[in-house]
Amino acid sequence: MNTQARKFHMNRGAGCLAAFFCLLFFILVVRFLYIQIGKEAYGESLEALAAAKHNQEGSITGVRGKIYDQHGEVLAQDASSYKLIAMLKGDEPIKNKEKTAEKLATVLPLRKEEILNYLNKPLYQVEFGAAANNLTAEQKEQIENMKLQGLRFTEGKTRVYPNGDFASYVIGYAKAEENKKLKGQFGLERSLDKELQAENGKVAYKGDSRGLAYGKEHVVPAKNGNDVYLTLDQRIQSFLEEAMNKAAKQYEPSMLLGIVADPKTGKILAMSSKPSYDPNKRNISYFLNDPVSYAYEPGSTMKIFTLAAAINEGVYNGQAFYQSGRYYVGKIPIRDHNGGYGWGSITFDEGVQRSSNVAFAILAQNSLGFDKYNQYLHKFHLYEKTGIDLPGEGKNTILFDKDIQKITTAFGQGSTVTPIQQIQAATAIANNGKMMKPYVIDKIVEPGTNKVLRQTTPEEVGQPITAESALKVRQLLETVVTSPKGTGTLYKIDGYSVAGKTGTAQIPGKDGKYMSGRENYIFSFLGMAPVEKPELLVYVAIKQPKLKDTEFGATPLSDIFKSVTKNSLQYLQIKPSQVKDVKQLAKRENVRVPDVQGQAMAAAKLLLEKEGLRPIVLGKDKVVSQSSAGRDVLKGDKVFLLGTENKMPNVGGWSIRDVMSLADLLGIQVKVSGSGYVTEQSIAEGTVVQNGAILEVKLVPPIEPQASEEVPPAGT
Repeated sequence: MNTQARKFHMNRGAGCLAAFFCLLFFILVVRFLYIQIGKEAYGESLEALAAAKHNQEGSITGVRGKIYDQHGEVLAQDASSYKLIAMLKGDEPIKNKEKTAEKLATVLPLRKEEILNYLNKPLYQVEFGAAANNLTAEQKEQIENMKLQGLRFTEGKTRVYPNGDFASYVIGYAKAEENKKLKGQFGLERSLDKELQAENGKVAYKGDSRGLAYGKEHVVPAKNGNDVYLTLDQRIQSFLEEAMNKAAKQYEPSMLLGIVADPKTGKILAMSSKPSYDPNKRNISYFLNDPVSYAYEPGSTMKIFTLAAAINEGVYNGQAFYQSGRYYVGKIPIRDHNGGYGWGSITFDEGVQRSSNVAFAILAQNSLGFDKYNQYLHKFHLYEKTGIDLPGEGKNTILFDKDIQKITTAFGQGSTVTPIQQIQAATAIANNGKMMKPYVIDKIVEPGTNKVLRQTTPEEVGQPITAESALKVRQLLETVVTSPKGTGTLYKIDGYSVAGKTGTAQIPGKDGKYMSGRENYIFSFLGMAPVEKPELLVYVAIKQPKLKDTEFGATPLSDIFKSVTKNSLQYLQIKPSQVKDVKQLAKRENVRVPDVQGQAMAAAKLLLEKEGLRPIVLGKDKVVSQSSAGRDVLKGDKVFLLGTENKMPNVGGWSIRDVMSLADLLGIQVKVSGSGYVTEQSIAEGTVVQNGAILEVKLVPPIEPQASEEVPPAGT
């Protein structure tokens, strides 16, 4: 090729190369301009990429609000928790699985074999389920000190309840959800979740390629949850928990509950139910708080409100006599709790002490009248919920259509109420007629500022009776505890006066009939102390306790009531010397028996009745001999009058003391079998008694007041 041709080709090649570089430069410029204007490359925002590289952001974790008792003792709070993970493959897997399982079993609530099952799975890593999901810092440290290879921890939040099984049905529990945020699941933790819930914050700043910060930080602070203060008193709650745990262990009931309230304000100082659960473990299977949720037939504690209505209406005459034993509503008999034998003709005061169903049937139907009695059921708010600030309050049923329902309601059968309804109604008795709404949430406080966002103040919800009537009810209920005839003698507390009422309610079975058997009842006691100015109102109930042959339903309850009430009164610095009306009240009940020997039988009987005594006329003509002449006895006690042609009375329902007093006067012998009250006698009523005759009597122990078996269960 000649020189000119070679030069031409070289120039053309150089031109092409120059053109190529010009085109490439043009493309780069266009691309640069495109990126500069569009701020995007390969479908991704360059600004976002730059922000991700230089803008750093961190999360600030908020803390869920704490729950305190009324004195600021922590009942629930947040804490760090740790999840254990075992690496089975990778760079540093577990080497010795046997050793690892053996050592972990000393910390985790798992057996060595269960841990090995996890470690032998064909996975890259394994977790150990709930057993290792919420480990404490102490547990984490224990495991770390074992120097085991292949174990890792991830940190999270958990809710801690320092007292464990302590008012757990009131407080409830919270747990972390999938987003690791704690959320209330039960009890106050759930109903107050919005108030307790925290909001996480964040911090943002600019950083260079090495992560070093420059420029101004932008902080959105976390918002901690609000703190909740309850009316519960940790000391009084502890007294209740300890006493109930002891009873639950010993008697294995299907249900056990207790409430302690301040009747002047309505504050709930303690509340518990068994079986229970530990909110740290969340080993819960029953999701009802029985003291507020469980509506059942209350039994004779309901008589408190019937008595209060009669006293307030001025129709109660405690010294008037009535015939105990049975009372008929049409053809349906209402029986007293000693098999319907009763105690003969007794005063209404004695009927209250003995918890006579017949006495309260008469008060409701004849003294008050059903319409007036129903008005008092409304005044005591027994038709409606209390509105307590706890979730899950149950609805009760007052049966008041038929006459039999109206009468059985008067002594606590057929109709149902919740324990918290009884507490509210009883505040009127303990608080001089003023009925206070029960509440548990004292205040909600903003953390940091201590600003009170919500404060509960005591609320009077009615005044069903006067202060004078309330005092009379308390004084009469005190004799239920102090009188030898009272059903509440087991509830006496040394140094403190107690007013209260026992209750025993039958349990409807699946067949619609009441269950039988001496243990198939709900036994209860509603009491207040001290009597003159009650500081505490206490309700305890136990369902189907396993009792020894020598025990009654009151046995476990009296232990709980006395322990909780006495310890609490002492803790509140209520001195025994401040309550000294027990002896004075006993004196008011005493009466000296007049000597009526030689008087005509009718005149002697009238004189004794005027003194509040119960004459038992055995013979005719003049009084030849009598019992207890010149002695101090309780009002309503029997006085036997001996004349001519003396005849055997009906001793059914009598105590052995009365039988022996009769036998001494008649000059006869007594053979006794059993204990309790007389149910059978060998010498028939009306038989003329000869000196030296033998009277055989059979006694049975009392069952706490029941309606007759002819009365249908609630709802049937």
